[in-house]
Amino acid sequence: MKKLYFLILMVLLAILPVSSQNSTTQITTQNQNHLLTTTIGFPINGTYLYDGLAEPIVLLNPNGTGIFQSKDLSKQNISWGIETTSEGKPKFEEGFNSAAYTLWYKDDLDSDEKWTSVQLSIHYDKKKIFIAGERSKEYVSDVK
Repeated sequence: MKKLYFLILMVLLAILPVSSQNSTTQITTQNQNHLLTTTIGFPINGTYLYDGLAEPIVLLNPNGTGIFQSKDLSKQNISWGIETTSEGKPKFEEGFNSAAYTLWYKDDLDSDEKWTSVQLSIHYDKKKIFIAGERSKEYVSDVK
């Protein structure tokens, strides 16, 4: 009898879909709720450079913190995330050979909790990721 229960349990575990959901954080902007994650299946963490220069930069850390440096070289410590669906799947628009995501960030010193959105785009052939079309970094991945 124990073998039958064990067999049934094993069959159920084998046929049930197993999915992992990204952890999400909820933010509110202009009376709208958005869910954010820091994981989208591409190596988006790291330093993004402006035209290959050492500064200004955008730095995205895996824990959702980072730095956004303006063209005048002033730095803001930021919190950031990529917009997701209610199921925790990143929202994106698929292009011919690219994908565009919405990157939300806020200045950690801003008491108003004002979130700003910019586009984060991944260009598969170039193996580059762009923030706001001007900051970029190269990536290595076999994902497409």
